[in-house]
Amino acid sequence: MTATIRILLAGEGAIAGTHAKVLSEMDGVEIVCLAGGVEADARAFADQWGIPEVSLDYADRITRDDIDAVVLATPSHQHADQAEQAIAAGKHVLAEIPMSLTLAAAERITAHAETSDRVCMVAHTRRFNPPHREIKRRLQTGEFHLQHLIGQTVFFRRDNRNMHGQPRSWTDNLLWHHACHSVDLFAWLLDDFELDVWGAAGPCHPELGIAMDMNIGLRARDGTLATLALSFNNRGPFGGFYRYIGEENTFKAYRDALTDHEDTPIALPGSGFEAQDAEFIAAIRETRRPEASFSGCLPTMRLLDRLEALMAH
Repeated sequence: MTATIRILLAGEGAIAGTHAKVLSEMDGVEIVCLAGGVEADARAFADQWGIPEVSLDYADRITRDDIDAVVLATPSHQHADQAEQAIAAGKHVLAEIPMSLTLAAAERITAHAETSDRVCMVAHTRRFNPPHREIKRRLQTGEFHLQHLIGQTVFFRRDNRNMHGQPRSWTDNLLWHHACHSVDLFAWLLDDFELDVWGAAGPCHPELGIAMDMNIGLRARDGTLATLALSFNNRGPFGGFYRYIGEENTFKAYRDALTDHEDTPIALPGSGFEAQDAEFIAAIRETRRPEASFSGCLPTMRLLDRLEALMAH
């Protein structure tokens, strides 16, 4: 009989709810404790998802012998330190994207991961969304030849609110969080992390202190282009919208849906979040390196570091 994998879920926000839903539907997986940041919110979250224990002390709970793995759905600036604590405590780690907000922190925690025998993975969900996996399959078989990926990542974030409009205490990051998804996607699709990069950031918000708009250009070694536009000033539908312009066709991807140039749906099974979390659990059970391991995502962090330096000028 397969042993149950016991999870500590850290965080009680919107993305934590996504992980709670996915993990609660898996056989042989149990969320045994929630490490929250705001007690009232954490207890309401635990009640909603049937999590038996709530704590505001992550550092204490991470040392428990009856916890096998940690899912970090906490504010971005906490990911690196919390991942480092989890690895030191001998726990498997799935850290929400981004793994850190600096290259130095990413290099540090990756070095710790590489000296451990734990599964250390980042939630680079785009690698698991069925549309992007299908595009990669077609690229690998030669059915599709990509010429230009155009990506739009848009939200309305003029104050500190999550994807559901609920207030939160921390400020999101357009480059290290949202651009990270798309930069990583392009490099992963082409198996090329030696990209030419360029970009510019708009003015900083006077209160939030972050750039609210950004454009990024990427060029692979074979000449394939990506153009990324990002904004926290957008009113209307939010999320990541991708247009794959290729020799044979043009495809449009949004979340787990894929259509062709005539908006004809292309049926694909599964969900990106389900596949991602299932990969984490499978890697633990099979004692192997997961897709989107810390080391596998570190090259993307180097690209973001280069972009940040360019945008500073």
